[in-house]
Amino acid sequence: MADYQITLHIPQTVYERAQRIATQTSQPVDQVLAAQLDGSLDVLSTLPIDEQAELATFRLLADDTLLGMVGEQMPPVISERMVTLGDKTSRGLITPIEAAEYSALVERGNRLMLRKAWAANILMDRGHQISKSDFAPGDE
Repeated sequence: MADYQITLHIPQTVYERAQRIATQTSQPVDQVLAAQLDGSLDVLSTLPIDEQAELATFRLLADDTLLGMVGEQMPPVISERMVTLGDKTSRGLITPIEAAEYSALVERGNRLMLRKAWAANILMDRGHQISKSDFAPGDE
């Protein structure tokens, strides 16, 4: 595959983050930026446009914000409703209206998990160590 040289103007904060990652990973800054761009384009291109736009902005967020996102949880009332509807689905007792609600809640849960994973991936790219406990609620 051919490489192309381009001139790209980026904010100083983005350059400084890339430089920090480059130092931590012993890579040139241009390789760090190319890898970040490549990763975001490949994965994002398979998602709906609104999700692409949302996740693309994550790379601009501060580490503390991303750490908070990694720990996000579905509100308990929503989780409980999902369990109830999932049980009804398993038993074949769900109504069409409940099935639509369940589908929407599952989609909401999937988006939350994608957001959490995307935030964790960015943090790891920036040199953070992410563990299972980072995905748990903040009060545990």
